[in-house]
Amino acid sequence: MKVVTTKEELARELAKLEGTRSLVMTMGALHEGHLSLVERATAETDHTIVSIFVNPLQFGPGEDYEAYPRTLDADVALLEPAGVDVVFAPEVEEMYPREPLVRINPGPVATVLEGKTRPTHFAGVLQIVHKVMNLVRPQLAYFGQKDAQQLALIRTMVADLDMNLEIRAVPIKREESGLAMSSRNSYLSQAEREDALALSRALADGKAAADASGAAGEVLAAARESIEGANVRVDYLVLVDPETFQELEAGAHGAGLLAVAAYVGPTRLIDNMEVSIA
Repeated sequence: MKVVTTKEELARELAKLEGTRSLVMTMGALHEGHLSLVERATAETDHTIVSIFVNPLQFGPGEDYEAYPRTLDADVALLEPAGVDVVFAPEVEEMYPREPLVRINPGPVATVLEGKTRPTHFAGVLQIVHKVMNLVRPQLAYFGQKDAQQLALIRTMVADLDMNLEIRAVPIKREESGLAMSSRNSYLSQAEREDALALSRALADGKAAADASGAAGEVLAAARESIEGANVRVDYLVLVDPETFQELEAGAHGAGLLAVAAYVGPTRLIDNMEVSIA
């Protein structure tokens, strides 16, 4: 496994690889959720490239860019036995030698839910995803379903800009408690980890209502009743169309996505769960 920090080094290493190529993009602080992406990628392609880059463009004012965990040595140690061929871990100056003048407009899906709370977030995400995809030129790229809105926007960008690769989604990896794995879980105290279980419980209760042939309104009501009184500050808890991220009407049928964002102490966490509405 080679660890490279510049675009030139990356290009040299990629030139040595023959066969299909996959990409897993991360901001580091790797956990089993990231490794599940790598496992899929290495199983389905000849060569896997992992990027590790804390992207400043996707953090808004007052967010945790400076505090975001940076654990490159530990990350490399996890990736070494996982079958990864190249780790691309550039500095900010390598990716953004100047303020980008050409920007990607992520469109209307980026204005709701995460985009409403973090209005510049998805433009920054798509900027770096597009850049790294252009540098790596993979046939396949793997993203986790925990960031469902991000996944939908990346798929839309790839389709709308005729980018020659396939996006594959990997299911959310959860701790035994049900808590969705996230690099930001490292911010949580033990008591806050217990409080954070309110998110996955609410989603599970909503899914149980859906499985019991509940209407869309009943599904959402079950999830909201579950989280009511929990020691978290809810940003949103909604039932949305999994493609448009518009909230579903009470009489909707078919596929839905229960999505939640909440502050546990000062830490903002997100989670989601697919449901089928009768």
